[in-house]
Amino acid sequence: MKKQTKTLLSSLIMNAIIIIIGFAMLYPVLWLFSASFKVPNTIFTDASLIPKAFTLNNYVKGWRGIGIYGFGTFFANSFAISLLSVVANVIFCSITAYAFARLEFVGKRFWFGIMLVTMMLPSHVTTIPRYVLFNRFGWINTFLPFIVPKALATDAFFIFLLVQFIRGLPRELDESAVIDGCNKWTIYLKILMPLTVPALITTVLFTFLWTWDDFFNQLLYLTRPELFTVPMGLRLFLDSSGVSSWGSLFAMSTLSLIPCFILFFSLQKYFVRGIATTGIKG
Repeated sequence: MKKQTKTLLSSLIMNAIIIIIGFAMLYPVLWLFSASFKVPNTIFTDASLIPKAFTLNNYVKGWRGIGIYGFGTFFANSFAISLLSVVANVIFCSITAYAFARLEFVGKRFWFGIMLVTMMLPSHVTTIPRYVLFNRFGWINTFLPFIVPKALATDAFFIFLLVQFIRGLPRELDESAVIDGCNKWTIYLKILMPLTVPALITTVLFTFLWTWDDFFNQLLYLTRPELFTVPMGLRLFLDSSGVSSWGSLFAMSTLSLIPCFILFFSLQKYFVRGIATTGIKG
């Protein structure tokens, strides 16, 4: 009985600690959500998570945006870039990973090593060369700098993730498919890809989140307001002269989190499975 009491007590203490840590981690998000419903002049004076004066005006003003373009335009641009980036990464990174994991070609180990080196290269090192290159192509103020590189399988992290996952699948599957008359494309499309769904879901999730939240590259290549994305639209609410629309900023920041939350929680089961099973077998 004593042992059971000790076990119950330790379990309660552990759960209490987890709840406290979880609340501390969630507090900034909860405060952001609460601040989006507060009257602007009480946002920084009222520390409570429950607004004393409730208003939806922040959402109305924020959705109208600043200038002639509303936040609907910014959301549409962000969705266009993010979804196209997801499609490009899933298709071309999986094809490249299949080649590295299953096919034999000259210089395979060398090119795989080069790909791993690019993962260790800081992105800022290539910022100026990329800008010069895209400027010469005439891609500035278009979505091409965000989508075309992904169509060339430049995200080495996802290739490596998928390679490790495919290597964990039995080669007997390929051999059985060859005996049944399948070619390499059929093996890729009908045998391996359905089995790599957890890793592909991980690719979808990370690609969407990283592209949706990307501010630096979008600031670098987009200067026309009609092409602005959500992160750039949020920046418009901050005025360097000191007059900032904090209520609208927090309201639109809250809305910008919704697609990320929906995507993550709807794909959470596959995401955890993809992380847990990737790289276990060599």
